[in-house]
Amino acid sequence: MTVSLFSLIKEPTSVLLILKLYLKIPGVLEAISYFPYICNGKMINRRERSRSLLLFPQMNTDFQIKTIEQKVSDLLANDPGYFLVDVKINTGNNVKVFVDADQGASIDRLVQYNRALYKQIDGSGLFADNNFSLEVSSPGLEEPLKLHRQYVKNTGRNVEVTEQTGIKREGKLAGVTEDGIVVEEERGKGKKKEIVTHAILFDNIKSTKIQIKF
Repeated sequence: MTVSLFSLIKEPTSVLLILKLYLKIPGVLEAISYFPYICNGKMINRRERSRSLLLFPQMNTDFQIKTIEQKVSDLLANDPGYFLVDVKINTGNNVKVFVDADQGASIDRLVQYNRALYKQIDGSGLFADNNFSLEVSSPGLEEPLKLHRQYVKNTGRNVEVTEQTGIKREGKLAGVTEDGIVVEEERGKGKKKEIVTHAILFDNIKSTKIQIKF
């Protein structure tokens, strides 16, 4: 579809026809800025065309994610205890929305949000032929902490922190500040056991994951 789209761009009038087709999709006016190679009304050389063809799928996904993020934020507006963590769109238009809560997200509430969001996306034109699937859930253990609010919520739990330098720290998330976290690491056993405290700035953190110890 993208190749045929570019094959039509020979005259400015063709550009107007293409835009009319895209304008039938709700919210596309916000996405027009994503199409610099179409809207200039000029022929593009082979190298520029190849580069732009690679950009279109990601640009479309970015617009879809931004739109879904706004829809979720609107749904959560009256529920201050819940907050959006992330939106991902995987192969086959599998949309994954991660929602968390300060006191723990309930399954019933997540199901409600899943149904409400599905109704908003279904028939909106955001996905061609309504070809998409939707999962609204809380972040699993495999998902790293992304928001300051998540760090605060998980204070006291065991974490594995990977710093930008590649160094890994494992221990209890003992505290959270505006700029970083404090991790208490246990070293040694018995009488030789000691607690080593690590103060780590958020800017120096590559990822932080919750650890379960038995």
